[in-house]
Amino acid sequence: MPSLPLALEQTASAPASDRPRWFLVLTKPASESVATEHLVRQGFQTYYPRLALKRLSRGRWAERIVALFPRYLFIRLDPRRQGLSPVRSTRGVAGIVRFGTDATVVPDDVVDGLIQREDRQSGVHRLRDGGPQRGAPMNLVGGNLAGLDVVFEREAGDERSVVLLSLLGRSTPVSVSNAWLVPA
Repeated sequence: MPSLPLALEQTASAPASDRPRWFLVLTKPASESVATEHLVRQGFQTYYPRLALKRLSRGRWAERIVALFPRYLFIRLDPRRQGLSPVRSTRGVAGIVRFGTDATVVPDDVVDGLIQREDRQSGVHRLRDGGPQRGAPMNLVGGNLAGLDVVFEREAGDERSVVLLSLLGRSTPVSVSNAWLVPA
């Protein structure tokens, strides 16, 4: 899991400003969605970055959406209209991240950078996985050849790959579903 950007760790709270600013909210465990929902109901602008992960579950690849920064979300406040007091008592919120006694102001470019890196269609972040490299050992977990060890050769479209299967002392190329391949 990614950790919070270094820029957040090094950013001390800035003096109050008349323009809206981003702050970092600590949520209760696994309550990012609940906190976001209740903050939005109160009229706050929030940003809850999420990550799409592919996991092998019962022999099939499934996509699961998780928090990019577990237990954290961003909230944008206009100091002329809103205060942090109601945020602390919101359902799902554990507190406001502070450095010393002041709430931490998150630079706009940090949040804007996260938003720009999201997948435009789904609104989630995706890891840039180059996939297996040529020559990588793999295991087949599905199909008629399940349980055999193979060597990754190349991708053959979005859903299939060509692997090398050792049969009778020879490497034979075989096209298989990507869902059947896991790293050895």
